Formats: sequence, C-alpha cells, structure tokens
Amino acid sequence: MWIDTHCHLDAAEFDADRDAVAAAADAAGVNGIVLPAVATWNFEAVRALSRRHAGCVYALGIHPLCSAEAGQADVERLRAEVAASIGDPRFVGIGEIGLDFFVPGLDAAHQTWLYAEQLKIAREFELPVLLHVRRSQDQVGAQLRRLGVRQGIAHAFNGSIDQAKRFLDLGLKLGFGGNLTFSRARQIRRLAAELPLEAIVLETDAPDIAPAWLSDDQFGEQHKARNTPAEVAGVARVLGELRGIAPQPLAAAMWRNSIEALPRLAAFAGIMAPRHTVTD
Repeated sequence: MWIDTHCHLDAAEFDADRDAVAAAADAAGVNGIVLPAVATWNFEAVRALSRRHAGCVYALGIHPLCSAEAGQADVERLRAEVAASIGDPRFVGIGEIGLDFFVPGLDAAHQTWLYAEQLKIAREFELPVLLHVRRSQDQVGAQLRRLGVRQGIAHAFNGSIDQAKRFLDLGLKLGFGGNLTFSRARQIRRLAAELPLEAIVLETDAPDIAPAWLSDDQFGEQHKARNTPAEVAGVARVLGELRGIAPQPLAAAMWRNSIEALPRLAAFAGIMAPRHTVTD
C-alpha cells in the first residue's frame, strides 16, 4: 500500500534484526522501499538488500557527509557501477547526493564539485536523483538548473514555500517523513497541507528522523530513537489527517508521485507484493 522513498536499511543500526525490520514494514503495508547508497563502500550492500527483500529497490551515489573521502576515482567508480546497473530493474536512480551546510568541517567547494560530477552522471544516463538538501536548498537547486537535471526527490525537505516551488518547477518531488509528525513543525506541516498533492512523496530516512510517537521530545530527543521503514505508514496517516484524504486514495497518489519522481519504479511496481525474504 505505501512506499518509503528513502530508507538506509543497510545501516549498522539494523544489523541485529534487518530481516525482522523488513518483515514489520511489510506487515504495516509498506510494499516498497528505496535504498540509497551513501558511498562506494556500500554500493554492493544496497544492491544485495534489494535482491534479498522483494519490496526493495536501490540507488547509487555518494552522500555529502562522505565527501571528504571521495575523489575522482570514486566518481569513476560510480559511473562504472551505474553503467553496469542500467539493466537491473531494481536500480532506480542516483543518490543520495547533494550538499550539507549544517555539519561543520565539510569543504563546501569539494562538496559542490562532487555533487556536480554526480549530476553529470545522472544527466548522462537520464536518471533521477535523490537529493540531500540540509541547509542547502538554494545551492542544490542552482546546480540542478545549471546541469539540466529535472527529475527526482528533494529528500527531507525543510525549506520555504518559495524554495519548494523552485524544486517543483525543476520537476522534482519533495520528501516528507518523521518531521511532519511533530505538532511544533508548523512550516513543514503547512507545506504538506498546502502544496499540490502531486508534489509530495513519503519517506522515513530510517534509522534517522524518528516520528513523534518514537521520540521523547518534540525535537530535542528526536534522533535518539531508531526509525524504521514501517513508520512510513504512520507518516501517511498524519499527512492524510492534515489534508483530509482517506488512506486508499492517498496511497494511490503517493505511488503515482513516487513513480513520476523515479520512473524506473514503474516496471518494478507492477510486481511488488507484500515483501518476503528471498532465498538464494
């Protein structure tokens, strides 16, 4: 019924119970999970998980928080891996890529170079992008315009209405997750309620950005709880309440929007069924 368009199921937080987490998501009606890579060292991990769990697909990219260790060889490795993955129906795009101007100590110029190089790969292979936009919405959008990439998702969107409209004008969708569930998150909730429904996709960013019901405090303790892909069903419930939409039409809209953002999902979505572990 639901799709989580951004989940790091390969993260160490799931090492003890990864299969159980995937099964719980299936039980909650989450039939699709997009697994973005963060660096060349986890390319095979997300690919392998997509093969192990029938509801999972994957993207390949280098996260801005991993940018310090990434150079030209990593860009070349990414391009080679993308070329080799084009025939894989579970491969859906380039990500997680972007810019992060929140974490101190990251080289902005190097981040921007790495981001631009990955956008060039997305453009070359005509693939959508999964974008990290933390305190960098304008700069991320500027590179999209410059390099002509026009499809994908601005993940964990937390910008202004004007910034939202600029991403939409570029053909992207906006990802909403756990932050949406906090009553104090007035700006995010206003955007989710007032933007065109076709602008929105759902996500968890698990194991991060846990929703309100898993947190000790509305914001301060938010990230201490482990988030899981099953929680996208709760995020959907909150979105439905904000917009006055029943679950079934909302689920249909979220799948439609997700496929518009990540077109390679279209071929795969037709065979998505309640997820189970695939034996080798």
